Amino acid sequence: MNQAPGTTKPPTSETDWPALLKDSSRTGGQGIRAARAPNNARWQTRLGSSIRSAPVLRNGILYITAVGGALHAIDTQNGRPRWKFQLASQIHSTPSLCGNQVFFGCDDGKVYAVNCDSGAKVWEVLASGEVWTSPVIRNAVVFFGSADARLYAVNAETGSKRWTQEFGGRIYSTPFVTESQVYFGCGDGNVYSIDSASGKVAWRTETGNGIDSSPAVAAETVLIGSEDFFFYALDANTGIVRWKYETGLGIASSPAVTGDLAIIGSKDGYLYALEIQTGRLRWKTQVSEVVTAPPVIGDGVICIQAGGLVALEIASGRVTWRAGLGGAVQSAPVLTGDAIYLTSLDGEVYALE
Repeated sequence: MNQAPGTTKPPTSETDWPALLKDSSRTGGQGIRAARAPNNARWQTRLGSSIRSAPVLRNGILYITAVGGALHAIDTQNGRPRWKFQLASQIHSTPSLCGNQVFFGCDDGKVYAVNCDSGAKVWEVLASGEVWTSPVIRNAVVFFGSADARLYAVNAETGSKRWTQEFGGRIYSTPFVTESQVYFGCGDGNVYSIDSASGKVAWRTETGNGIDSSPAVAAETVLIGSEDFFFYALDANTGIVRWKYETGLGIASSPAVTGDLAIIGSKDGYLYALEIQTGRLRWKTQVSEVVTAPPVIGDGVICIQAGGLVALEIASGRVTWRAGLGGAVQSAPVLTGDAIYLTSLDGEVYALE
């Protein structure tokens, strides 16, 4: 996005950010050069209703869901809308991009696939409860959880169901999908590993309370927070607890992984950097009164939306800059190298540079 305003050439695919925390590996954007302190806003757009999801980016277009029930396509060069896909129910799900389609869940119990260029619906599939999770696509299969306590696997091209598996509580945790396994947390307080082809449970590990945090997997370790105040590291093959770390309150934030560290926020207002292998605390820094958003990793820094946008040094946890914008509860910024895109609870979308 080094083109002058008004040029039609889209940014290169290197700046694409197709899923929550950039990709299905939850790398949180590591390797993307962004994260210097912004000098000004390139543009600011108001969508007309609160935004509780994170934006995603493809070919110079931001795709954003708003609580008012719309999926918006916004041109990153000028902040102008390309199209809007309107529904009657609220939307809390962060969209995901795959091919030329954008996928998202809705409070009407459906997951939708929409054409990225036209905004036309490709298909919809019905669950029995609201869908707040972000759909995860792997090998042409879309995986998502629902408040109906079920996890679904559907065909990405048609929306036809592959399998459905019922669990003991609502699923607001976005799954982490590998070639053979699906990992997620559940409202029944368990972390599950299930077979991605069949939905059969491989293992489950109990925590002390419900789980809304979305897991990351690194070094054969499942990393996830629980409302029981603990952050867990579980053996990815067996579910055995390798270590757990207690924070001051429940954890709804999802971890981002960089190098040997897992970065996680807690409702106690602190951001924690924990060594994946040992659970040793590298540092912790208070960034707000409450942290529920996931952090993202830039070039040597961590960005977190907590009452505004905060950037911290990965090495030390020292706060390097803050941008005092509208607060955001569950959102995460998109880093591209020369711009930062973020949304807020008051319905604003910002392009900072």
